[in-house]
Amino acid sequence: MIEELGKNNRIIQESVPGKQITLAHVVAAPIAAVYDSLGVGHVGAIGILSLTPNETAIIAADIAGKAADVDICFVDRFTGSVMFNGDIQSVETSLDQVLRYFKDTLGFSTVPLTKS
Repeated sequence: MIEELGKNNRIIQESVPGKQITLAHVVAAPIAAVYDSLGVGHVGAIGILSLTPNETAIIAADIAGKAADVDICFVDRFTGSVMFNGDIQSVETSLDQVLRYFKDTLGFSTVPLTKS
């Protein structure tokens, strides 16, 4: 672990594809600036996922959209990011279903669902 970075230190960050969900988060009550910055309607909670391999974002978005009444706002197959919004219960249900499917059916490593 690097404790202190000086001027001559450099950090190299790599993406090592694995079968994993690295983020599953609910933003329960976003402030208006968050909605505006993301370019989504000011409606309910926001669900965020980050997955590798990146292309599995497509599968996650499909499952999330079928699991509950959410609007898919963003899917990026190049970074593995998915974002959707809806009422808090629907967003949590969608995230739970994605986590369950990826873990039980696809054998992915997953993280606990977090919420702010």
